[in-house]
Amino acid sequence: MNGSRQLPLGLKYPPDQRLENFVAAPPAALEQLRLLAAGEGAGLYLAGGEGSGKTHLALAICSEAERIGRTSHYLPVAVLGQYLQDALPVPQPGVLYALDGLEKIAGMRAQEVALFNFHNAVRDCGGQLLYTAIQTAEHLELVLPDLASRLAQLPRIVLALADDAARAEILRLRAARRGLQFDDAAIDWLLKHHGRDLHGLAQLFERLDRESLAAQRRLTLPFLRQVLAASNS
Repeated sequence: MNGSRQLPLGLKYPPDQRLENFVAAPPAALEQLRLLAAGEGAGLYLAGGEGSGKTHLALAICSEAERIGRTSHYLPVAVLGQYLQDALPVPQPGVLYALDGLEKIAGMRAQEVALFNFHNAVRDCGGQLLYTAIQTAEHLELVLPDLASRLAQLPRIVLALADDAARAEILRLRAARRGLQFDDAAIDWLLKHHGRDLHGLAQLFERLDRESLAAQRRLTLPFLRQVLAASNS
């Protein structure tokens, strides 16, 4: 049996990455993603800089598809890089494929050819595609014109970088989902002193979550400073 069918409700995807808890989405963007997850449309292209939430949405759309009984595959192109052609699955009818981080293979002709062939095969068999990249297709410096043309034909969503208010709301939502209280002062201090990269903040938050549970303490500013000071000593 397909592994994605053994895990109901998209449980193989991180619970923090869901469409309903994405903060500051462009107008109508979430509805477009929900429709694609439900099997409507052939594909979408998400463009946005680091920290704009592309990976969140790529994982979220896979989770949403599986929640309603569809099969999905998340392919981290940014990680796979030159090995992408070996990781691409055999396209199956009605399956959603999310390819996250296309910029990683821009200029790698063999990978671009493999992706072009995969794209066509998915479309031919009735599957669907979601792509993410830091830039729109015409600015990716792809060496295969046919691939650039296929990507440019897809409906496009451009994501803005999350500002501090959005980052703070993301941390509050993650804390609330775990039943934790995260003081506003602690959130503000964290954003000012430990960078604004959402991926890095998410990793730091996971650690603080574990520490607060172990100590049975709220995520207050004094506790935050205590934990981070201990790790730097």
